Amino acid sequence: MRAIILAGGKGTRLKPYTTLIPKPLVPVGDELPILEVVIRQLARSGFRHITITVNHLAELIAAFFGDGRKWGVKIDYSMEDSPLGTIGPLTLIKDLPENFLVMNGDILCDLDYAAFYRAHVLSGCKVTVNTFRRKSKIDFGVLKYDKAGNITEFSEKPELTFDVSMGIYCINRAVIRALPKGRPYSFDTLMLDGIKSGAGYRARPFKGFWLDIGRPEDYEYCNENFKKIRKNLGI
Repeated sequence: MRAIILAGGKGTRLKPYTTLIPKPLVPVGDELPILEVVIRQLARSGFRHITITVNHLAELIAAFFGDGRKWGVKIDYSMEDSPLGTIGPLTLIKDLPENFLVMNGDILCDLDYAAFYRAHVLSGCKVTVNTFRRKSKIDFGVLKYDKAGNITEFSEKPELTFDVSMGIYCINRAVIRALPKGRPYSFDTLMLDGIKSGAGYRARPFKGFWLDIGRPEDYEYCNENFKKIRKNLGI
């Protein structure tokens, strides 16, 4: 099984923590870099070849993780000369297997990565996206009204529910081979193009533990609760 970790971003949302070091090397709980947690989990799930797409401060990431032998995996790197979005970097990888797992490098969750990969392969689907249900509270009174301005509904600080992408998905090689090589292309464009063409991409709901630590408040929560979170992650 092959996994590709997207780690080429500048970590702008996580400043000032990413001022001097790349986001994948930011420690969680003052113990392990975020990306090391992910690599440990993938190795434990049976992924033996991991490619890390890099750009910003790439040399620091490569120096830390090396060839991956420390974690019992093969690690190699794909370098972006300029930002290519979340899907564009995949077009630079020449030896993609027929199906592979792709994930952001700042995700902490207890997903069974191997089971997710196998389910994708068995489904025959070209793209499978892990989703997580999030609730978002609106801190205002929300009004609905008709064309004449007559108020028809009112909700005080309603709570809305959304199914969001977890930043973890499986892709068939044919999807990437159809894209222009080395050009910017994002996950949102992939989804919109897939919907427009009727490609039949699938969502796979997940109900376990998931935390995207790309924002300072989420990173701080992770550090404050890392002992508990670490148990959820099984590391």
